[in-house]
Amino acid sequence: QVQLVESGGGLVQAGGSLRLSCAASGLPYSNRALAWFRQAPGKRREFVAGISWRLRTTYYTESVKGRFTISRDNAKDTMYLEMNSLKPEDTAVYYCAVRREDPGSRYEETDSYDYWGQGSQVTVSS
Repeated sequence: QVQLVESGGGLVQAGGSLRLSCAASGLPYSNRALAWFRQAPGKRREFVAGISWRLRTTYYTESVKGRFTISRDNAKDTMYLEMNSLKPEDTAVYYCAVRREDPGSRYEETDSYDYWGQGSQVTVSS
């Protein structure tokens, strides 16, 4: 049974930092594309950051470049999203997602992911 278990969300003031974690178990493949998405109330789920499990190549949406860092720990089967200089517009439910690495799919494609975490609320107050 595949599980992606998220932790680390919370309430923080603007300018503060949070780190999200996503621990995976039971994944049926080792060559993976990992990503974080977020969804604010009334908005569509959007791509935030992605990383190749094998190559460590990273991808970010423009609004978080220089502030957020995606990483993964292969030994712990865990991915992370370090979020610094948080802004009120970063407020959303954040989801981790995993799929098989596929050169024909872009990391931003929400529907390309097979497995999703349960979501972590991140609230940034002004």
